[in-house]
This record gives sequence, C-alpha cells and structure tokens, in this order.
Amino acid sequence: MPGGARTFLLLAPALVVIGVLFLGGLGVAVLRSVGYMPLIGLTDPSLDAYAALLSNRDFYRSLALSLHISITSTLIASVIAVGAALLLRRGFAGRGIVSFLFQLNLTVPHLVGAIGILYLFSQSGSFARLGYQVGLIDQPGQFPALVYDPFAVGIILQYVWKEVPFIGLVVLAQMQGIGADYEAAARSLGARPWQAFRHVLLPLILPGLLASSAIVFAFTFGAYEIPALLGQSHPQALPVLAYRLFTDVDLAARPQAMAASILIAAISGVMVWAYVALTRRRVGG
Repeated sequence: MPGGARTFLLLAPALVVIGVLFLGGLGVAVLRSVGYMPLIGLTDPSLDAYAALLSNRDFYRSLALSLHISITSTLIASVIAVGAALLLRRGFAGRGIVSFLFQLNLTVPHLVGAIGILYLFSQSGSFARLGYQVGLIDQPGQFPALVYDPFAVGIILQYVWKEVPFIGLVVLAQMQGIGADYEAAARSLGARPWQAFRHVLLPLILPGLLASSAIVFAFTFGAYEIPALLGQSHPQALPVLAYRLFTDVDLAARPQAMAASILIAAISGVMVWAYVALTRRRVGG
C-alpha cells in the first residue's frame, strides 16, 4: 500500500469526526443564517439576516469590544510569554520549580480562573476589602471597576493569565531548539543583547510566536463563557450577542444568531490566513 494511502486511512477516523461535527455544524449554521429553516416554515434562502445584523449598531459595538479583548489580550500575553521564555531558558537555582509554577495554570479551566478574577478584582472582592482594611479607600465600592467594566479589564486579565503559559511554552521550545549559537555569534560581532534579540533571535522564533498568537486570538475572539461571566451587559462581546439572539423567544432572530456565528468564524479564518501569509513571507525572506 502506498505511503499516502496508508496515512489517509490512519487519519480517516479523525477526519470523519472533524468532517461530521465541524463541517456539518458549519454547514447547518450557513443554511440557517440565510433563513433556510423548514421546521418553522422558512424555505426561501435570503441574506436578510446578514443585512439586519450589519445594520444593527449593537453588532458593531460588540465587534469592536471583541476585537479589543482579543487583540489586547493576545499582544500582552505574547510580550509576557516571550519575556518568561527568555528567563526560563537560562539555568538558575530553582528553575524546575519556577517552570512548574509557570505552566501550572494550563490545567485550570477557564471558568475556574474567571471565578478567581471575580472574587479577587471585583468591587466586592478580596483586593477591594483589603484596600478598605488598610485605609487605601474609604469603602470597597471605591475600588477601580475591573469587572463588568466598559474596557473589559477583567476579561483581559483572565485571558492573559491563562494564555501566557501556552504561548510561553511554544516559544521556549523553539528557543531551546535553536540554541544560543546564533546570538553568541552576533554578540561576538559587537551586537548588544537587545540587538541580538531583535535581529537574530526574534526572527527565528517568530513562526512559533505567530502560530500560538493566532490560536489565542481565534480562541479569545470566539469564546463565550468568560465575556458572559465577567463582561458588562451592554455592549456585549460578539459571541454573547450571538447566544442572546439564538435564545431569543422570537425564532425570527435565530438566522441573525447564525449569521453572527458565521461572521465570528470568518474573522477567525482571516486571522489564520494572515498568519500563514506572514509566516510564508518571513520564511521566504
């Protein structure tokens, strides 16, 4: 049996599951987004749901909020992760313990971390009560609004806390695979530490950094549970808006919910495409 056919047969069970669950669900969502829902008498496909959604100001507010959450949390997490990887690749006493603690929260579910953010950073949380006890504020309500706030600080804190180890481990693995020879050669030619990092190490780790960052962006852009738990009621993040439309008592809003979901998937797909284009350009350069 040819190697390609054998590989395809070995991957067939996983491909079938992905095809049925992902592509099948995506296909149903596309049909419902164009208003094809025979069970409730809608059999004439149209783009009315997309037109109604794109003419709704709440959609653009939700889109802007979701982009703010995803871009900000991804950028902050990437910067912190690269710095942590630079520290962890060095040998020092207690490195094993520090490395274990760094990746410990990878096993913590997002909802558990969100509840921790809620208990710590809300205006009735532990830090607010501590500030009141030590006299920094006159009452817990004076604590800065970091949860249910218009800037989504609590949501971003949760995503940064959760995604830094993921990006950091990917970057650290690349750094360890590259080694220190290239940087040493640059230093021997007179480059300073920042120059060696900027012009030598960063281009080498950029493919892994972009890949992990694209995954984080796509996840945070389409995630529902954290914005629903820590976000404000208006405007809502785009996945929360889609869920609200999906659970509306008026079934006519169901196509708009599916249209919002398709747009979320499309924007995430554009990000993946942009990552592939940037990576190919960098590798080609």
